[in-house]
Amino acid sequence: MPDLAVVLLSGGLDSTTAAAMMKAKGYRLLALTIDYNQRHRIELAHAARVAAALGVERHITLPLDLRGFGGSALTADIDVPKGGVEPGIPVTYVPARNTIFLSVALGWAEAADARDLVIGVNALDYSGYPDCRPEFIHSFEAMANTATKAGDEGQKFTVHTPLAHMSKADIVHAAAKVNAPLDLTWSCYDPTPQGRPCGACDSCRLRAKGFTEAGIADPAL
Repeated sequence: MPDLAVVLLSGGLDSTTAAAMMKAKGYRLLALTIDYNQRHRIELAHAARVAAALGVERHITLPLDLRGFGGSALTADIDVPKGGVEPGIPVTYVPARNTIFLSVALGWAEAADARDLVIGVNALDYSGYPDCRPEFIHSFEAMANTATKAGDEGQKFTVHTPLAHMSKADIVHAAAKVNAPLDLTWSCYDPTPQGRPCGACDSCRLRAKGFTEAGIADPAL
């Protein structure tokens, strides 16, 4: 039987492409979406549609309200920047988000007897988040194999980051090769009152850059 993997699925371009790539490699998928009361909660519905389109074995949307902590434009009453992608860590960084999300995914993976985790982090065309870097992923993987019963028994976990060294254009091309359902995806951090992408936040800009450079029309628009 093919290996089972837990994929963190936000419903965005990157996580959808990563999931589709793993499916194309023959993995069976469990999809985990975190409802952290994010400003762009519209992505939760998109994640559910993507999960259905990919035929995952189970999709869990887990409530984990990070607005209680705040500290980010995605979880507090702080304006989402619209002036373009700038150097440094932006205010849309959610404190320790990928550490928290991967930890939850690790718990499900161990319970489900899966030893593969998948996250669509990208360290080229991205917003400067420290928890998207390869060093973080390597450190988390080492922790996972130290802190779990499965790891202690020699059943090693692997954190897959198939997009880690891709540009956004590369990701768009990779998605096309595996027929990822990008028409169902959502990337915007600050939806309009009409439920449309704002077109100006970092995530919108990076998505548009990727499709433009790939020479492919965005099917979600």
